[in-house]
Amino acid sequence: MTGVAWDLGAAALAFAGTPWYQREYAGNPGWAYLAAGGLALALVLAFHVARRWARRVFSSLEHADRARGLALRVLNDLRPWAVVPAAAYSACALLTLPAGVETFFRSVFVVAVSAQLLLTSRLVVEFVIARAVTRPSSDGASDPSLASASGIIRFMSMLVLGGVLVALALSNLGVEVTPLITGLGIGGVAVALACQSILSDLFASLTIVFDKPFLVGDFIIVGDKLGTVESIGVKTTRVRALSGEQLVFSNSDLLSSRIQNYKRMQERRVVFGFAVPHGTPVGQVRAIPGVVRSAIEAEPKARFDRAHFKAIGAYALEFEAVYHVLSADFNVYMDIQQSINLKLIEAFAASGVRLAVPTQVYRREHPEVAGGFTPEGPGPF
Repeated sequence: MTGVAWDLGAAALAFAGTPWYQREYAGNPGWAYLAAGGLALALVLAFHVARRWARRVFSSLEHADRARGLALRVLNDLRPWAVVPAAAYSACALLTLPAGVETFFRSVFVVAVSAQLLLTSRLVVEFVIARAVTRPSSDGASDPSLASASGIIRFMSMLVLGGVLVALALSNLGVEVTPLITGLGIGGVAVALACQSILSDLFASLTIVFDKPFLVGDFIIVGDKLGTVESIGVKTTRVRALSGEQLVFSNSDLLSSRIQNYKRMQERRVVFGFAVPHGTPVGQVRAIPGVVRSAIEAEPKARFDRAHFKAIGAYALEFEAVYHVLSADFNVYMDIQQSINLKLIEAFAASGVRLAVPTQVYRREHPEVAGGFTPEGPGPF
């Protein structure tokens, strides 16, 4: 008993005579705690100094360089609750800590960094979507369909990134994620089968957005329905008909149909015909294609293709003409066709050519019948 007391007293005298920075506290000398705290503080201060310097450098370049603007937004979005755990976990490398304490610091670090990465990925996704939305399409205009679908693209991108980050965080925390992923896969198949039509329309909307068979504002014809595209949604596409009502198409049904897109028409090919009556002099018939050509070539927004005496019909002499309207605007086409029709009527009136109209000729005959019956005589009854 006396020996034990002597040993304890000697240890106390030795501890009291040792400088504080060399004394051991929970298995680490005092200077190790001091160094760890200094390292953590230095890392936090270095982060704030670096972020302030980057702000000053990049702030003037934010509008001139989108990539540097994105870097500035990422720096501004870094949160203290993510930086401090990272600095503390780095400082723990200088200490010998119990397993439970080290696991605690590591868990806090993994959760904080994963949450920060999720927030940062949000900025990157929004940056990419904004670039795609503001990028001009083939006709030089911005693509409004991407703007209307940007919400679902952002949601799906963040859903995928969030799932990956959660799986990585759980794996780093020592959780076995393989059974979890397997269970989610089986559940995903069940949900996909239950929501097959919804998912079909969802992926069809993404196909419309990226493949661009039409854009918002295009005039399209689907079967016997026609109108101007108003919006491209997650499940449906809405079209404003010429008569004023709104047509709602399922995206999957729309992609499985044949779509005529008149907005992308560069020029319009027009075929029209007319007829003159039988008995029109040959000279006038021969001159008619030239008259048609002159009427078409007088229009500045039309390009003549051909004009021919097409056929000798049962009731009239038929002509056919073809020209191209150098505009996709339907009103321009109708103005040109009206002007050509008026020129043809004036030219035909001046040369004495008449346009054929549908007529029926009835010829009544009175044949003689047996018994000496004549039209002037009495009938058989």
